[in-house]
Amino acid sequence: MLVAAAVCPSTPLVVLGMPELRTACRSAIAAVREARPDTLIVVGGAEATRSYEGSAAGTLRPWGLDRTVGQGEPVLPLSLTVARLLLSGEEPASLHTVAFDATTAGCLALGESLGGRGERVALLVMADGSACLSPRAPGKHDEAAGPYNEMIVKAVGGGDAAALAGLDAAEADRLWVSGRAALQVLAGAAGGRAYQGRLLAAAAPYGVGYLAGAWLA
Repeated sequence: MLVAAAVCPSTPLVVLGMPELRTACRSAIAAVREARPDTLIVVGGAEATRSYEGSAAGTLRPWGLDRTVGQGEPVLPLSLTVARLLLSGEEPASLHTVAFDATTAGCLALGESLGGRGERVALLVMADGSACLSPRAPGKHDEAAGPYNEMIVKAVGGGDAAALAGLDAAEADRLWVSGRAALQVLAGAAGGRAYQGRLLAAAAPYGVGYLAGAWLA
């Protein structure tokens, strides 16, 4: 069962910049470790849904940063690469991507399969909020982005799996919420159980919503 989860942003800026947000991510991951899980699994968004070995490598070189983690040829997408760098050398049991456009039902089913094991499972979920929060944002500024992003922030801070499960996929796509699918995997892993949520940071530099939080059973 899922005993703990950390939510962190998938931007490479959290690795080499944004020190306050990086510190919050480290705190979220520390809270997960303190729950003493048997298994740590990483989940993040990507173009397609697939799984990787925990030792798989990733690099930030395509984003102009000379940082590589893992063994062998870098194969991990951005979200999982950032996760492995935040873990500071700790090797997770496995890494999983979920397609950005995955259906809610598919996300929930994946989460249920990951969190429904007999062992004590912890998730590190890499998820960004809306990228339409200001005129400087990568996406077109949209007045609906603020309330939608705040709904995500409140759900993570409140340990509200039902709210995450209820995120509208079409609206998330319109508002450039790239973390919607990964957050719904977390909702599926929760399996209807109650969690104590803690919001550790929320910011929107450059009009993109980033947050860090932890869930504990």
